[in-house]
Amino acid sequence: MATIAQMTRDELREMIETIIEQKLLELLGDPDEGLFIREAIRERLLRQKEAVASGERGEPFEDVVQRLGLE
Repeated sequence: MATIAQMTRDELREMIETIIEQKLLELLGDPDEGLFIREAIRERLLRQKEAVASGERGEPFEDVVQRLGLE
């Protein structure tokens, strides 16, 4: 495991983002946990997930970052 001094700026940013996300999930949990989801909505979400996975829908994160000048 690298020390913080050995990390690149991007590696440090990714580590911090991961830690923050984990802590927020720990503190807040999933607000939708235990709620009922209608079958039609579930099917639509699964179709969208498949479309994104196959490249039919969505945009790669790297392209969005570059397009918005967030590098």
